[in-house]
Amino acid sequence: MTLDDLATIIAARSGADPDTSWTAKLLAKGPEKCAEKFGEEAIEAIIEAVKGDHDRLVSEAADVLFHLLVMLQSRDVALADVMAELERRQAQSGLAEKSARG
Repeated sequence: MTLDDLATIIAARSGADPDTSWTAKLLAKGPEKCAEKFGEEAIEAIIEAVKGDHDRLVSEAADVLFHLLVMLQSRDVALADVMAELERRQAQSGLAEKSARG
């Protein structure tokens, strides 16, 4: 499964019944809740990275990616837009890009 596949599934489930779909339930709670859940998952991934638990980090990283895509969906931000921004940044050095952002 690619991130594009997952984004498509999340978009499809956004209109599902919140009683039958975790994705629909989370999206129904609004962008703030989606962002909060993404933040929780990111912290859990950080903890596992620091602990050095490979398998738990893999699991938490999957949660982070899923919840990032849900958060983007909640604000109607297409994964393609994020990927285009990454492509744009690839055209310059990382240090130059970082300095341009301030």
